[in-house]
Amino acid sequence: MTAVLLLMVIVPALGAVLAGVLGKRRAPVVAVAAAAVVAVLAVWSVATSFGTSYRDAVGTLPWLTGAVDSPVFGVLLDPLGSVLLLVATLIGFLTVLYSAAYMGERNRDHAVVLSQQGPYYFRLLLFLASMVGVALAPNFLQLFLFWELTTVCSWSLIAFYGNEKSLRAGFKALLITHIGGLFFLLAVLILFVQTRSFAFGALAQLPESLRRWVFLFLMIAAWAKAAQVPFHTWLPDAMEAPTPISAYLHAAAMVKAGVFLMARAVSSGWAMPPGLGMLMGAMALVTMFLALSYYFVQDDLKRLLAYSTIAHLGYVLLGVALGALGSITGFRGGVLHIACHGFSKATLFLCAGAIVYATGTRSISALGGLARSMPLTAVAFFVGLLAVTGVPPFACFWSKFMLLEGAMKLGGIVGPVLVGLVLVESLISFGWMLRVGQKIFLGPVTPVAAVNSDPPWPMSVTLVALMIGCLVIPAVAMPLVQLIGR
Repeated sequence: MTAVLLLMVIVPALGAVLAGVLGKRRAPVVAVAAAAVVAVLAVWSVATSFGTSYRDAVGTLPWLTGAVDSPVFGVLLDPLGSVLLLVATLIGFLTVLYSAAYMGERNRDHAVVLSQQGPYYFRLLLFLASMVGVALAPNFLQLFLFWELTTVCSWSLIAFYGNEKSLRAGFKALLITHIGGLFFLLAVLILFVQTRSFAFGALAQLPESLRRWVFLFLMIAAWAKAAQVPFHTWLPDAMEAPTPISAYLHAAAMVKAGVFLMARAVSSGWAMPPGLGMLMGAMALVTMFLALSYYFVQDDLKRLLAYSTIAHLGYVLLGVALGALGSITGFRGGVLHIACHGFSKATLFLCAGAIVYATGTRSISALGGLARSMPLTAVAFFVGLLAVTGVPPFACFWSKFMLLEGAMKLGGIVGPVLVGLVLVESLISFGWMLRVGQKIFLGPVTPVAAVNSDPPWPMSVTLVALMIGCLVIPAVAMPLVQLIGR
């Protein structure tokens, strides 16, 4: 098992090097093959280790010999890590497959020449390897190393096109998320000095006053990485990235690393001070409604979806906060939302990519009647819309239901208030997203929307697979999240 888990990091890293060296026409083939191998290995690993927690050590740092009791580097595959691993690898494979058609000369928005293929797939596969490393990290030090690697990969991909707007967006993302990384590093240093350990469970060994500071620093790191208030501004600007990167960034990588950090920290001993749990929950609600307020002034379809991502990451942190306050059901709902939102949002973003590919614009006001010429894209968009807003039986209904159930288990007035706020956000979000979908796909055909057909087969196959995922992923992830806390 250890060899297989290590291969999931090594294969995409080697694939990245090969894609970068071969370049041009061979890079997409190498990238798709490497991502497919990783996805198969991930599914096999999760199925094989289901219901257990597999841990193994693989090495240490020589200068830490005697300073720590156990090897520093290794692998850990448990139910929580399995959820992120499946999301990162399955959506990662679909993103690579989609890119094989999207990143070409026929793209009306940004034509990509053959010489750019190698650098693109090098960065994307390295991003995939980094996210696998985050999911399998057995302690805070290893998690921090892969966490920072995702920061570098996302910066280079956001700035991929090399124009002024993309370079500014990439720098902004790097700056803000790296600030969060510094707080993460400070938390790790305090933990090590006090406990001589990097283990997740070492948090419970800290004196309460120091534990409060460490959790606060980790929370700040998560807020910056997951684009939560007040660090939220970098994510909408990151829409200057190629759309497949936007999809992976929002659905399965980078921002999901932020919420995963807090889920891992809280569930490793359940030692988070209640006051910080309340702060996390309050900031999650503030983020959800602030992001919602930006929906109504967006004409850029990708920026609208970016603000939706910010709100849904708030849902995950709300679930983690419920877990810190004693509601294991709420915590499980938050973790389940990582998977459900991942497939739902990937569907919407890659539909946006298909629209941009065919029409050359992502302006909502300029689009109309696309369902006539792009029926598959239209169906996929509405499936993603229903899934992300929580309409049964689609994905996010199940995770939101668990969150609401967990909130009600808190007792007192807090539970009903949280339920009311979540329902209000969900209803407004559903209404506005439905309005946008109708504007883009129904009604009279606008001049810019007079295109010929749905996108090439790699993009179309990806949309079909994601639609299936919007229905199936709760059944896959639910048994895993039910094991958390047992």
